[in-house]
Amino acid sequence: MSDDRPTRRDLMKPVQLLGLAFAAAAFAGIVTLVSMGFFQQRTAEEAQSAVVLALIVAGVSFIAVLLIVSLLLLAVDPAQVTKPVDKPVLLPDETEKREDGDDPDAAASAPPQA
Repeated sequence: MSDDRPTRRDLMKPVQLLGLAFAAAAFAGIVTLVSMGFFQQRTAEEAQSAVVLALIVAGVSFIAVLLIVSLLLLAVDPAQVTKPVDKPVLLPDETEKREDGDDPDAAASAPPQA
């Protein structure tokens, strides 16, 4: 059986992160242009102000998405970069037990004792 699951290193390629941030910035810029009426019959001054505002919004969203995604990637343990990913990254392992030995799910589903 071949193991074709992606590793965390495959999921964290910088070009893909930049592409995601660029796509979000392009989307925000286009939405700004449409909402300001750039594609309608406007004067040159109104069109120029719409383009300037769209570029500002696109730049802010590019930086925000890049910063947020890079901070989320810091939550991954570097020692686990080469391990295959088959569950959400931030969930604890299923094999881990609480230190006191109690199972919190079993206590929640047990009927109250009188």
